[in-house]
Amino acid sequence: MTDPANPWWAPARHEGRRPALLARNRIQAAMRAWLAARDFTEVDPAALAISPGNEAHLHAFATEAIDHDGASRRMYLHTSPEFAMKKLLAAGEQRIAAFAHVWRNRERGPLHSPEFTMLEWYRTGEDYTVLMQDCADFLTLAVQAAGSDRLRYKSHDCDPALPFVRISVADAFTRHAGIDLLASLHPDGTPDAGALGTQMRARGLRTAADDTWSDMFSGVLVECIEPHLGHDRVTVLDRYPVAEAALARPCADDPRCAERFEVYACGVELANGFGELTNPAEQRRRFMAEMAEKQRVYGHRYPLDEDFLAALALMPPASGIAMGFDRLVMLATAAPRIDDVIWAPVAKI
Repeated sequence: MTDPANPWWAPARHEGRRPALLARNRIQAAMRAWLAARDFTEVDPAALAISPGNEAHLHAFATEAIDHDGASRRMYLHTSPEFAMKKLLAAGEQRIAAFAHVWRNRERGPLHSPEFTMLEWYRTGEDYTVLMQDCADFLTLAVQAAGSDRLRYKSHDCDPALPFVRISVADAFTRHAGIDLLASLHPDGTPDAGALGTQMRARGLRTAADDTWSDMFSGVLVECIEPHLGHDRVTVLDRYPVAEAALARPCADDPRCAERFEVYACGVELANGFGELTNPAEQRRRFMAEMAEKQRVYGHRYPLDEDFLAALALMPPASGIAMGFDRLVMLATAAPRIDDVIWAPVAKI
């Protein structure tokens, strides 16, 4: 529920929030102009979907769609417009972008809102590394539109005008955790939980008896790696293990790694980009594995979008990326909480 003593709609509080909200509008306008100047078509995908996404640890909001005859079907608010946008690529679109409202359950905090705005864009026939420079351009535009020169979060700051630092996930694990991550992956990319756990325990890092490789990977990433990223200048964390890149194609030079990267500023993850996987059989296999893990951990799974898998067979080679637009506005305006840059925040439970 809203704080009854000082709700966001109280005139005095709104007056304090309004400069950041107006900056949000200027940032969005600048980004839309950038996209239009490069021949991107802005699209508006439907939010109600058969499948909300098939990653094990993403949680969706479910609802019932009731037909005129009373028949009902479980549907979901999407966690990303990705499936719909890739169908548009299959249909023949070449450069598309969307400022999409998306919903993720079990997420609320200074950097998380259950409903937020995601900027997602795709380029057909272009390498995924092009998206890294797109992000650098957007971060620079954001601080300029906000009337600032740096991104800021808590005590950290970052100058997006400086060339970004690009580092592989494996190199980051070696540098910041003393772990040889690739040694915990079989030649085909299959993870070896025992090998990773042995290295972690040797370095005094906590593990649990029931930890999967993915659990341990995520723990090291959050505790040892992310705090070092995006200080002074933007960091691009590149070449994720293929086991952590369900929608990305493998790197041509090493099948253990994938064409996936994340963009960090001030220790905050802002964007997640891919060289897109277009093999329907492999995508189905990965989704089934993710849903089996979801069933194991949470006791339920989401359906597959069969139309999406069929569309992949027609989709051309492409790169795509999702950016947390509200987070970018936060950092550009030095706001401490995501709700401070959302015009009408989601009510608190």
